[in-house]
Amino acid sequence: MREITSPRAWLLLLVPLFLLLARRLLATFLSGNQQRTRKRQQDDHHRLPPSPPALPVLGHLHLVGSVPHVSLRSLAKNHGHDLMLLRLGAMPVIVVSSPRAAEAVLRTHDHVFASRPYSVVAEVVLYGPSDIGFAPYGEYWRQARKLVTTHLLSVKRVQAFHLAREEEVRRVMGQIGEAAAARGAAVDVGELLGSFTNDQACRAVMGESFRSEGRNKLFRQLVVDTSPLLGGFNVEEFFPFLARFGVISKVVRTKSERLRRRWDELLDRLIQDHEDEASASAGIKEM
Repeated sequence: MREITSPRAWLLLLVPLFLLLARRLLATFLSGNQQRTRKRQQDDHHRLPPSPPALPVLGHLHLVGSVPHVSLRSLAKNHGHDLMLLRLGAMPVIVVSSPRAAEAVLRTHDHVFASRPYSVVAEVVLYGPSDIGFAPYGEYWRQARKLVTTHLLSVKRVQAFHLAREEEVRRVMGQIGEAAAARGAAVDVGELLGSFTNDQACRAVMGESFRSEGRNKLFRQLVVDTSPLLGGFNVEEFFPFLARFGVISKVVRTKSERLRRRWDELLDRLIQDHEDEASASAGIKEM
């Protein structure tokens, strides 16, 4: 009993315990260092752009405002001159503000950013989507771009429409001259340029008869009706938990299907006109 309670006995008992404890603490310390190093490396690899303080659930939606480009410019000055991260509800959004960052996104790494998020409207109205502006990046998109570049945007094809462009420009300048000659008449430049762009596209697709039956006006109205659906605010995209109820998506899909039928009616008539014209030309050649 005296041997156990002696200082020497306690020393023999405590030294091994101390060594075990020191070994345990050292292992924990080294393991923690390794985890912190790995986390730091991952953070460096996946470093996110700066971001302003956000609200729960809403994220940064309350900061966007009624004039988004003005709000984003102000936010970028304080939080990210090149890149800035916003969370609109559950959706992360990267805001690109500087020319250097824009070049990196649009040129250097354009293949990474070439795809668009899924859209119910694009799926319904554009059948898939099959349009080059909304198709996901891949072989289909590359072939579609090749067709557009070769058959629509080639130098020869663009030059083929120079007379039509000049005629439409003269028409617009005539409208401006008439407004200038009339006292107190104002020119709505936005409306004028919108009509000019629309008529140019219609003339390229429909030919010189694009104003017959008001087709150019119908085409523009369809574009005006489609744009808010394609680029508008869809609550379910920012708050995915609402999708389980299916109310909003059903309304959007119904509007999209109605709009698609209107597009189909116009495009079917245009295709039929081209087929009739081709048949008539073939009949004349045979005669």
